[in-house]
Amino acid sequence: MNSIRPLVPLFVAAAILLAGNGLQGTLISLRGADEGFSTLMIGIIGASYFAGFMGGCFIVPRILRAVGHIRAFSALCAIAASGTLLLVLIVDPVVWIVLRFLMGLCFASLFTTVDSWLNSGVTNENRARVLSIYRLVDMVVVTASQYLIPVFGASSFAIFAILAIMICMSLVPISLADKSNPKPPSSFSFSPTLIWRLSPIACIGCVAIGLTNATFRMIGPIYAQTIGLPVTAIATFMGAGILGGAVLQYPFGILSDRYDRRIILLIATTGATLAGLYINGVAKSDPLLNYIGIFMFGAFSLPLFSLSAAHANDHASKDQYVHVAAGLIFFWSVGATAGPFISSALMQIFGPSVLFTFTSAIHGALIVITLWRMRVRAGVPRGARGRYHALLRTSLSFTRMASKEGRKERDRMSGNGRQVEDN
Repeated sequence: MNSIRPLVPLFVAAAILLAGNGLQGTLISLRGADEGFSTLMIGIIGASYFAGFMGGCFIVPRILRAVGHIRAFSALCAIAASGTLLLVLIVDPVVWIVLRFLMGLCFASLFTTVDSWLNSGVTNENRARVLSIYRLVDMVVVTASQYLIPVFGASSFAIFAILAIMICMSLVPISLADKSNPKPPSSFSFSPTLIWRLSPIACIGCVAIGLTNATFRMIGPIYAQTIGLPVTAIATFMGAGILGGAVLQYPFGILSDRYDRRIILLIATTGATLAGLYINGVAKSDPLLNYIGIFMFGAFSLPLFSLSAAHANDHASKDQYVHVAAGLIFFWSVGATAGPFISSALMQIFGPSVLFTFTSAIHGALIVITLWRMRVRAGVPRGARGRYHALLRTSLSFTRMASKEGRKERDRMSGNGRQVEDN
């Protein structure tokens, strides 16, 4: 625990940011509906956030190199907190599109700052523990934050003020932590065509989970509201999907380390397809059945990103890991930007029942593509596969932490005694 204690302030800051980010997506959808925004407009607002997030992932290394971690974090918090308050002061869909784009850019940059700071303080001895704590923090705070909406109400000024306070309070542990300013992350470039040549199924899988996960996060609250769930039930509905995403991460990971990862990916996407059909055809407007359905949906669909990343890394060399991570976040962001827009347009035309028909169609297409790829390309032998990691899509720095843990494990298993670089 002594090795973890210096990182506690960073975990606190990350918890506040993750909670605020998880709450804001649900809140924006519900408040937009209360203000009379169309489902399509809410989808466009959701898509703008992920477009900003994609941009933030790739410009933040330049910001950190220019001004350092503390100044970058402070400036981005100020912008994010101000944007949050402007959302309630100027209730206009066009303004919200611009503000949500800026919020996506800010949160991507804030997460990159925290992740790279954590990465600089991690050693081989505590790396696995840090990753586990970070994942646990993410799951708990994002789920718990959903219940702030029924407490304060989506229509009040108070909930937006709470969000702004949370963003500002994340500055406190960062500013007061006894921690030197870490070295900024190095610059990187990537080629989508190179990542595609390494693993087409990994790229397609990341697009698919971007399409469906962003749809769940941004349009899911509107679906729950449309079928008649009250605010507390909507919070439970969203929380159940997030909790579900943690249940099968490690079982799938263990299996994918032993067998062809595409088989496990096939099982996961089949389960996600069936869960979507269950919600649409069986659960309908029943609260309990919807909770069960969305829990299963999260359990099968959310591990797809980590499975896709692990499969891509199996085909990559060591010096390509960061490029692969950047490429897969790019492909995920493309799907995440398109998902809320497409699903909201379909939902506005055909009604709420089409939402999970859409996710099942995306996952069903991934089943077909996966089966085809298994026919045209042999699987990676078990001895040549890396180690699966349950990844947070916060930044490339988190992926870098996880990939170093995997390299450490492979070196230990090979018995070559090589020292793994920490930073």
